[in-house]
Amino acid sequence: MHDALTISGLTKTYKDFVLDGVSFSVPSGSIVGLIGENGAGKSTTISATLGLIQKEAGSVSVLGKEELDNEIKEQVGVVFDGSNYPEILSPRKLNRVLKNIYQSWDERTFLSLLKKLPIDKPIKQYSRGMKMKLAISAALSHNSKLLILDEATSGLDPVIRDDILDILLDFVQDEEHSILISSHITTDLEKIADYIVFIHEGKVVFSKPKDELTEQYGIIKCGAAQFDALDKSDIIVYRKMDYEW
Repeated sequence: MHDALTISGLTKTYKDFVLDGVSFSVPSGSIVGLIGENGAGKSTTISATLGLIQKEAGSVSVLGKEELDNEIKEQVGVVFDGSNYPEILSPRKLNRVLKNIYQSWDERTFLSLLKKLPIDKPIKQYSRGMKMKLAISAALSHNSKLLILDEATSGLDPVIRDDILDILLDFVQDEEHSILISSHITTDLEKIADYIVFIHEGKVVFSKPKDELTEQYGIIKCGAAQFDALDKSDIIVYRKMDYEW
């Protein structure tokens, strides 16, 4: 199995944050969930992967190429948190714009994915969930092989979230398509992800198959005496609270 995305030693330094040698891969045909608290480095990793910010060190290979040329960009669908299109447009008008941007634009796919939405209504009148479904539909309509989503399901109601998760599962069914999705909502990733990458304070804590995590790992809450008795080599990460670990 080859990788749709390979990130190796990715490093970026800011005044108050360091993305420190991040490495992981997205196997072709899989969904990889990228988790971590706010400020852990998820969005920085995605921005550096897409060339939106300059990395200081490391390498990124997207669909077998280290250079994001126009051919590769056509095959990568990207969805950020929030609306990314001019909100005075309706989806029908947006369709006319996008088919002049992407050589591989598939109008039929785009309109079929939006069949439950009012496609002549201006985007500014859409709910957050409708805007997100529009963005994902656009990302899937230009022959994308790799889909990258940054907090795409946050703030959505459960019905819309489930609808979007179903779309993502359908996308990878042929094993030629792949997804990297960052999220705070671990229950979403529990439903769809094949692998989980946990990033904390700019470093990858682990990158493992989801099934291995659910079967072999757990969370312990205990007092100080019990914590001291634990074999520290068994602990991946810990947090001290007022009266417990």
